Amino acid sequence: MTDLQEYQDKRWIALGLLCLAQFVVVLDASIVNVALPSVGRSLELSQDNLSWVVNAYVLAFGGFLLLGGRLADHLGRRRVFTAGLLLFGVASLVGGFAESEGALIAARAAQGLGAALLSPAALSIITTTFRDGSERNRALGVWGAVAGAGGAAGVLLGGVLTEYLGWEWVLWVNVPIGFGAALLAPRLILESRAQSETRSFDLPGAITVTTGLAILVYALVEAPEAGWGSGQTIGLIAAAAALLGAFVAIESRASAPLMPLAIFRLRTLTGANVVGLLTGASLFSMFFFISLYMQNVLGYSAIKAGLSYLPLAVSIILAAGAASQLVTRVGFKPVLATGMVLVSAGLVWFSQISVDGSYLGDILLPSLLAGIGLGLAFVPQTIAAMSGVADREAGLASGLINTSQQIGGALGLAVLSSIAFSTVNQLAAEGRVGPAALTDGYADAFMVGSGIGILGVIATLVLIRSSDSREHVELGDGTGDGSGDGTPGEAAGADARWHAEARA
Repeated sequence: MTDLQEYQDKRWIALGLLCLAQFVVVLDASIVNVALPSVGRSLELSQDNLSWVVNAYVLAFGGFLLLGGRLADHLGRRRVFTAGLLLFGVASLVGGFAESEGALIAARAAQGLGAALLSPAALSIITTTFRDGSERNRALGVWGAVAGAGGAAGVLLGGVLTEYLGWEWVLWVNVPIGFGAALLAPRLILESRAQSETRSFDLPGAITVTTGLAILVYALVEAPEAGWGSGQTIGLIAAAAALLGAFVAIESRASAPLMPLAIFRLRTLTGANVVGLLTGASLFSMFFFISLYMQNVLGYSAIKAGLSYLPLAVSIILAAGAASQLVTRVGFKPVLATGMVLVSAGLVWFSQISVDGSYLGDILLPSLLAGIGLGLAFVPQTIAAMSGVADREAGLASGLINTSQQIGGALGLAVLSSIAFSTVNQLAAEGRVGPAALTDGYADAFMVGSGIGILGVIATLVLIRSSDSREHVELGDGTGDGSGDGTPGEAAGADARWHAEARA
């Protein structure tokens, strides 16, 4: 048996390893939230600095995702994936031992950097390992189920660990997973990288896009506190726009660009990233406001709130599994559109919450509807984002869809938080305070969030090419030409199509 065949036989085990790593990445965006009060008491953090325990992770993750994806293409996907795991594990270990706010926030930023390296590398490994069509759909169905449920699981696990072991364990739980996965990666994953005539690296492009994205995420996460019309917010967004504009100019002239701009001529890829941004806005804000409603209005404990998320997590997992089958039969476009409709409907239902609400009517049923929608949306948008992309651009495309979802999450949370707390402050000025005012604020945020979901439906119908969706069905049926043989390396079919559309 050849080494290649040996890796092929292990690819489904490797998928489990890749999904476990992604689960931890998504988990860590939410697991710390429940532990924040304990962290604040232990390290004597102010409320403002406490928010940076979360924001530092989001900032580094969102800022370095695109660079991480491109590094995977150039340096080797398994190598970058392993490096990200090790950095993530070390940062988690150090963060648990932190005795000052500076040390903890720095550790969380290092975690975010590790996540930005391993997440796009893991997704690109999946797309270059599994043959396009039904096989890749099944793999991405598992990926989508794990990634989609990670946010809900983080709230539950964070509550249990904080309650019974201490806040440090919300970080230490990552250590054995990170180090163990790094040890297993060489045994399960074959190394692959983009085949290119030049090995030069676009350093100016890397600096401008990473700095621009980091500043943009920072501006968004600070906007609710600083104010959208403040000089800080406007100045930071202007600086981010200038840097990202400079990045586009650099890429248009670079001989070996970090991000070939021709990739955006793939209309389905561009559309999938727009929908990914809108999905991220819906997902992050939904988890955030459900948690606030359960604990601040209904009076749930951290553990009870976490357990209340279980049906939502299960619905996402089941729907993602169903989506992986449906996209093979009907294509990714109708499945994605249906998912976004259900997400929007679930958020409309959430907007009907009341101050004396019940778990059944105000939490469980709308959670199930939105969870099914997220599961149906997450898998096809990932497939669409990689549609027509040559293997040599897999890391870039993976970094793009991850970046879109992360930036969308930061943007949605910033905008909807401002809307919610603007309503609360207005009601307070009128003499209405307490749970009733909070409920009205959260309801307004859910209603605007449903509008974001509708924009996702429109973007799907307008930007995703029906012909690409139908071609994906043909690949699943075995009637297409195929674009890969299930092995890492160049896929001639996808390569030819990428070049043809890029020239169009």
